[in-house]
Amino acid sequence: MSFASLAMYVSPPPIEKATQLFWEALGKRIRALGLEAPAALNDGIRYDEAWLRPDLLFGQTCGYPYVQRLRGKVQLVATPVYGLPGCDGPLKCSFIIVNAQSSVTSIEDLRGARAAINEPGSNSGYNLFRAFVAPHAVDGRFFSSVQETGGHRASIDAVSSGAADVAAIDCVTFGNTLRFDPDRVAGVRILAETAKGPGLPFITAASTPAKDLVILRRALAETIADPELAKICGTLSLRGISLLGDTDYEMLAELDRDAVRHGYPAIG
Repeated sequence: MSFASLAMYVSPPPIEKATQLFWEALGKRIRALGLEAPAALNDGIRYDEAWLRPDLLFGQTCGYPYVQRLRGKVQLVATPVYGLPGCDGPLKCSFIIVNAQSSVTSIEDLRGARAAINEPGSNSGYNLFRAFVAPHAVDGRFFSSVQETGGHRASIDAVSSGAADVAAIDCVTFGNTLRFDPDRVAGVRILAETAKGPGLPFITAASTPAKDLVILRRALAETIADPELAKICGTLSLRGISLLGDTDYEMLAELDRDAVRHGYPAIG
C-alpha cells in the first residue's frame, strides 16, 4: 500500500480541511489513471518522517532539507505555484517581520536584536533569513540571542508578544494566516523581503517508476486545473505547478555556502 503526506501547509483550519479535500480529489484522479493511491492522507507521523519512506507515493518537503540531505533519495514531482504576495511562479520569499509597534526601519536597526527561528532545517525561516543577515554580520554575530520556536506561527507569536524582535516567515504561511487567522498577524508588520528561491516541492520515493511519475504529474496538473475544484484550490491559493529540477534547487545550497563565505555559518 502506498503512502501520502501533505503536512507542510496545514494551518489555519481552512487550509487543513482544503488540503484533505485536495488530496481526496488528487488521489481519485491518480487511481483513475491506473495507479494505486491511498484514499486519505496519513497524518499520524511527523512531516519529515514521511520524506524517506520507501512507500511514499506523494509528499511535500522544504527546499533546504532537499538540497541538504534528500537529493538522490527522493524524486521531485513538481513545485506548486501559489498566488500569494511574495510568490513569483514557483519562487517565493520570506517576510522579515517585526513588532507592529517597532520603530525599526532597516536591517541595521536590528543589530543586537533578539531573533526567532522556526528550526535550523527550514529554508524560509532559517536559510533565507541567514542569507538576508549574513552581509551585515560581524565576526559571525548580528543578533544578541536566537530562540527556536518550532514553527512559523510560534515565531509570529513571539514577535507579536515581544518575546522576540524579528523573524523570517514563509510568505505562503504569512498569506494563509493573514487570510484565515488575521488576529495572529495583527501585532506584526513586514519590514523587508528576503531573496526568492524555489518553493516546497512535491516529492515521491526514489523507487517510484518513471511511468508512475508521469501519472503523478498529469494527475496533479489536471486536479489543479479542474473547475469543480476551483474553490478548494482557491482556499489553498494553488494556481498550478512548475517542473523544476535539481539544478533549480541548487541556488538554496548556494545561499548556504554564501553565508559561510560571509563568516556567518549559523544565525547568531
